[in-house]
Amino acid sequence: MDSRCPHWLFGDQLGPHFLPGDGVPLVMVEAKSVFRRRRFHRAKAHLVLSAMRHRAAELGERVTYVRAETYREGIERFARGRRLTVHHPTSRAAAGLVERLGNVEVRPARGFLVPRVEFAAWADQHGGARGTLRQEDFYHWVRRTQDLLMDGDQPLGGRWNFDHDNREPPPRRAESLDVPAPYRPREDAVDEEVRRDLDRWERDGDVAFVGRDGPRVFPATRREALNALKRFTTGRLATFGPYEDAMLAGDPVMSHSLLSSSMNLGLLDPDECVRRAEAAGRAGDAPMRSVEGFVRQVAGWREYVWQLYWYFGEDYRHRNALGATQPLPRWFLDLDADAVTARCLATVLRQVRDSGWTHHIPRLMVLGSFALQRGWDPAELTDWFHRCFVDGYDWVMLANVVGMSQYADGGRMTSKPYTSGGAYVNRMSDLCGGCAYRPTERTGERACPYTAGYWAFLDRHRDRLEGNPRMARAVKGLDRLKDLRRLLDERAGLDDGPP
Repeated sequence: MDSRCPHWLFGDQLGPHFLPGDGVPLVMVEAKSVFRRRRFHRAKAHLVLSAMRHRAAELGERVTYVRAETYREGIERFARGRRLTVHHPTSRAAAGLVERLGNVEVRPARGFLVPRVEFAAWADQHGGARGTLRQEDFYHWVRRTQDLLMDGDQPLGGRWNFDHDNREPPPRRAESLDVPAPYRPREDAVDEEVRRDLDRWERDGDVAFVGRDGPRVFPATRREALNALKRFTTGRLATFGPYEDAMLAGDPVMSHSLLSSSMNLGLLDPDECVRRAEAAGRAGDAPMRSVEGFVRQVAGWREYVWQLYWYFGEDYRHRNALGATQPLPRWFLDLDADAVTARCLATVLRQVRDSGWTHHIPRLMVLGSFALQRGWDPAELTDWFHRCFVDGYDWVMLANVVGMSQYADGGRMTSKPYTSGGAYVNRMSDLCGGCAYRPTERTGERACPYTAGYWAFLDRHRDRLEGNPRMARAVKGLDRLKDLRRLLDERAGLDDGPP
């Protein structure tokens, strides 16, 4: 194919590592149908459109920016029979469209560390074809193949994983961590234009959103993303590790990087992020527990869920090993935090409503755990996370929700369901203070929804979980609960209203 064929940039391929050779013309398509199909978070819609329009402005006359109802309409209007090139899209829906268009040469995916064919070979050798893969094995392999945090053939610092050291609760009586604030961008005329367009689309009834769209807090340009990366690695990385699993009501960001949306938009390449962290560790500017923790999130976990999205296949989306079929209730779909009494859930749902973001522990152990205990449909929940988080994409959320959060794959990805009673939230946060419920109580008016929900979940799935080595002891604990029957009767009498 002629190297001068126009190149198509999707809206999550916005960094310099997605550009073809100098002088190759470019096309970008802004398709309104994307926002009609799903009720996205308003802040997410704003961020994506702002990032796309900023990138088009940077590229100038080299790019044709097409606004259309659908991707197909926009590309056909631009191409008029010409051949195009594109880097492999990040969703099956987009990849299917590209294939159906028929005049597009698909080049290898960028924005990830490992080629898909290499991962597939590794996974086949490690039991993936038979049904079980483990992230830790993959993480070691990536570190070796990428020469990342390595000292010869051994892990830098003498350990592969510092996770055990990175589970500290927040400092006692602290309302926030004593760390430099994260980088925050300033809005400009492009942001104002996007907000006017979104307002008009809503007024006209073309689209509907959920959540709030305040001043933009995540990078929409390469320059902003690099500033955010620098701020994290020079001022915040050092304290990231110890408190990466901790939660504070008044400090939702803690020491987290806030770089996930920038990587998922393609503004940052994951390789430059982990190399910058590694350099800080080798220079003594950050302890290894923090450096390794961040590298594991990017090179271990982010890379893992990307690869599994393609390796597991489309059928994975429909896995439902626990038979969870309850629809998501309206208060949850609407992010109605004010209707929720349980302080931990209300706080986290409010964070999602107001910013479209929380860090990984509120996602897993507050939102995901609540859904798992109540048997909400995992496919619906996957879609909710996709729509409501600024860093949420189909490839991001499928394995994260179906596999990690909801155990809907029956253990193909993780070795146990990730849920707990209120004691975990109480230990790792200040969210139980001032709550109407008590994390130690299972029954009665002050019974913690998570504590009661945990035991009800174990009872409901006793037959499946009692043979799981990591769950057997917890399941046996059911036999020691003298109030189990009362607990189950009280749970059965509840509707799916906000707790």
